[in-house]
Amino acid sequence: MNILHSKIYGQDKSGMPLLVFHGLFGMLDNWASFGKVMGEFFPVHLVDLRNHGKSFHSEDMSHDDLAHDIAHYMEAHSLEKVNLLGHSLGGKAVMQFAVKYPVKVEKLIVVDIAPKAYPPHHQGIIKALQTVDFQKLTSRQEVEDALKEYIPETSVIQFLAKNLYWTEDKTLAWRFNLETLSEKYDQFVSNAIKFGVFTGETLFISGAKSNYILPQDEFQIKQQFPHAAVVTIANAGHWVQAENPTDFNEVVKDFIFNIKKY
Repeated sequence: MNILHSKIYGQDKSGMPLLVFHGLFGMLDNWASFGKVMGEFFPVHLVDLRNHGKSFHSEDMSHDDLAHDIAHYMEAHSLEKVNLLGHSLGGKAVMQFAVKYPVKVEKLIVVDIAPKAYPPHHQGIIKALQTVDFQKLTSRQEVEDALKEYIPETSVIQFLAKNLYWTEDKTLAWRFNLETLSEKYDQFVSNAIKFGVFTGETLFISGAKSNYILPQDEFQIKQQFPHAAVVTIANAGHWVQAENPTDFNEVVKDFIFNIKKY
């Protein structure tokens, strides 16, 4: 059984552990600042999804596969019940897990993603990544320059470049499994999560400048997560936790500690 790679903050703290799952082409390091802050209050497990970061590579990449991975991870770490937080693709993973294993989830936090199917919208990024030839490019700067030909946003290039690492034979490579992520893209982006209902407390957090959660999505959200609230964070796009960490952290803390009812 393959167990997902993680980094744990606040291991010495009591309280319900929080498991955090990043988005597509991300890794647990994207959530390090958040993990340090929240690790002052309770254990926080930052987890690499399969085919990402230092977790295992696989040809399978459905929402069910991601949910099974969370179940195996909890079993390996002797966790009976947890709070879950997932961003984007990680949000799809935690939603699928919550409707499949509701008794294992205390509270659910879904960041800037709805349970619906999305039209393909990463083709430009995938094409850019596929054009990178690591036989010819021998420095991080050269890779970033190659990506600039296809991707105009510096922030996106920097986000992707965090996945670069030096292999044992001294060549650069991507940590994520680009082959599977491009081949199975439709399975996890262009599919809704399977129908099921999670009746526990749920919070959807969207970025004010993002269009991933639309007002009309609330009907579907409430069908599967009847006790869900949707909160919008000002001055933030899709990467809510990075773009407005102060407000984001406060909302998460208030929800987990019942300081505020949303």
